[in-house]
This record gives sequence, C-alpha cells and structure tokens, in this order.
Amino acid sequence: MTAPMPDRPRVLVTAAFDGAVAKELERDFEVTVTSPSTSGRSLAEATEPGDALASADAVVCELDRLDAAALAAAPRLRFAVSCRAAPVNIDLDACTARGIPVATTPGRNADVTADLAFTLLLATLRNTSRAEAWMRAGNWTEDDVFAPYRLFRGRGLNGLTLGILGGGAVGRRVLARARAFGMHVLVYDPYLEPGAFGDEARVVELDALLERSDVVSVHVPLAESTIGLIGAREIALMRPGSYLVNAGRAAVVEEGPLIRALRDGHLAGAGLDVFWTEPPRPDHPLFSLPNVTMTPHIGGASDDVIAVHSRMAAEALRAWAAGRRPAAVANPGVYADR
Repeated sequence: MTAPMPDRPRVLVTAAFDGAVAKELERDFEVTVTSPSTSGRSLAEATEPGDALASADAVVCELDRLDAAALAAAPRLRFAVSCRAAPVNIDLDACTARGIPVATTPGRNADVTADLAFTLLLATLRNTSRAEAWMRAGNWTEDDVFAPYRLFRGRGLNGLTLGILGGGAVGRRVLARARAFGMHVLVYDPYLEPGAFGDEARVVELDALLERSDVVSVHVPLAESTIGLIGAREIALMRPGSYLVNAGRAAVVEEGPLIRALRDGHLAGAGLDVFWTEPPRPDHPLFSLPNVTMTPHIGGASDDVIAVHSRMAAEALRAWAAGRRPAAVANPGVYADR
C-alpha cells in the first residue's frame, strides 16, 4: 500500500533553480535548495544536502545523478524531476521498479537554443567572428580602410532557403526567426504532415531539403535513426556553396565528410556549437578552417533556461502532490496501476 502523502512533502533541489520559484514552493513543500554542482556526481556522493536526501519525498536535479546509490540513500523518495529534456541523469529503470514517477522539462532551452543557432547562422554567413578577430589583431589600418569590405563579404538572408532538420520545439522557433529575416523555409521531419506549418514552411523529404537549401540547420533529437543522418551522400546532395549549422547534436552529422566538404569548398561554411568529442582537441582540423564558426556548446547557457525549468519543475511537483500526472513523465507506466 502506498503511504499517504505528507502535509508538506520534503523536496531536495540540487539543480540550478530560480529563487523566486523556490520561495513560492515553500507554501506547500519543505524545500531544501543546495548549490548546484556541475561535476555530474551521484547524489549519494554529495555532502551539502546532508540528511536532506535521506528524508526527501521528491528530488529535483539537473546534472547530479540519481543513480542506484542515490536511490538506496533515499528510502522515502516518491517523485523525481530531471531538469532536462530527457532524464539522462536518472536511473529510469530503477525508479520505475520502485514506482517513482520521473518528470522532465522538455523544451526548457528551446528559445535560447534557437537564438544560438541563428547567431551561428548569421555569424557564418556574414563572417562576423572572422572580421572581429581580424580587427582585434590590429589588421585594419589607414593604409587600406576598405580591406574589410573585400575580405569579409557575406550573404544576406532575405530570399535564401533555410532547411530545418526537425520540426520540434527548437526547429519551430528557428523557423519563426528565419521567416522574420525573409527566408524561405523547408522542414524535414518524418513525423509531420506536409501541411503542418501552413504557408510558413513546407515539409519535404530529406533529399529534397538538402538539394534546395542554401543553409541547413540541425535540430533532430539524437536517436538510433538520426545518428549519421547527414553523411557523405547527404553532404554531396547539398548545394555547392551552401552552409550547415549544428546547434543540436554532433552525431547527426558525420565528422569526416563535413570536414572534407569544408576543405574542398563544396560547403561555403559551417556554424557549430556541438562536437563529436567535447572539448575538441587543440589540433582538431576544425580549428584550421577559416570558414567555420565555433562556440563551446553554449546553446542552453542562459539564466532564462533556469527560470523556465524551475517553473516547469514546480508545476510537476504541484501536480504530483495533488495526485495528478505531471505534463511530462518519462516512465508513465508507473501510473498504470494507480
């Protein structure tokens, strides 16, 4: 028999969390908020929570792992929230075996990731990162004030075609940004109907998108079917002089064919926020390619993301405490017998 819900369930929060949201939760919960860790440690190894894990009815975590050891140290635990789109930091099978629902926060970083993807798109097509580095190095002189005009001519976005791989939360937001810049948009997503976006974009097959796009932006989730989705054949289908932007998952695009296409000029450039090995080694060939714009996996690096996932976690906690199923549950089977 399931134990009755305490009047004020005890919640341990180890994720980066919005203070105002935590304060609101204190009306209905006993809340312990710890300093967030970026080490990916097991919650069983964390010293700051003290006895909070042992007495917690619910845990909200992001990078800390709720693994077998942490679950063993949390005998009262009945609910968990992973502040991630997928609960990669939580032992989902072990939680399911104990009947612990695991809620997630899908789309928490969709807006800022779309912003970053579009930043890479603009920086790559307009050569802004290269131009800034050149200027900072003192290369702009009175001897040739028009040198930047010759060296850093880029492409305007109006009238270009953007091909978006994946029409989910991030892809839809990239679509909206592209339309505001006057771009035509094609979307590849095998789960969407052809008219899913009305007049805003056309849903097409992958080969058609690659052949017709001036820029391709990667936003499909990482799955068995999407690993290596863009390989040598697919890159060869892309328009000569086109661009690739990846602020999604590195493994969707095969590294070798991409580098070769950037070296031989088949692709005019690429904007990358994700890499096959992170961080890439200092002698990685990408660093020698002037037509590549790179950022160190900062797509979700924003205080806005913390505010969004805090609100989503709070909503999940309130639903759970009220006996309702939260909006996003990674193991819905735990509710089957309830």
